[in-house]
Amino acid sequence: MKSLTLTVKNETGLHSRPADLFVRTAKLYESAIEVAKGGKKANAKTILKVILLNVCENDEITITANGTDEDAVLEDLKKLVESDFTVTNPQVRI
Repeated sequence: MKSLTLTVKNETGLHSRPADLFVRTAKLYESAIEVAKGGKKANAKTILKVILLNVCENDEITITANGTDEDAVLEDLKKLVESDFTVTNPQVRI
């Protein structure tokens, strides 16, 4: 199991479109993936749970992955968050 902590810089936080891209990227991997903010945790493959975390601009999130492709998923989600939720994986379409 591995995790990383990131600061969300997107002005809308992790809502609607950014959350959709985040979840669709997470679903590409077999690992169990969890995202947490302020003591609340959510399955990163479930959009409603991710939105209900109420992640806003400049909030810190911790992403935890457990599985055979945990390194790859953490790298991909890190790139997505740091790129301000522009599509970084060609398998995820807008």
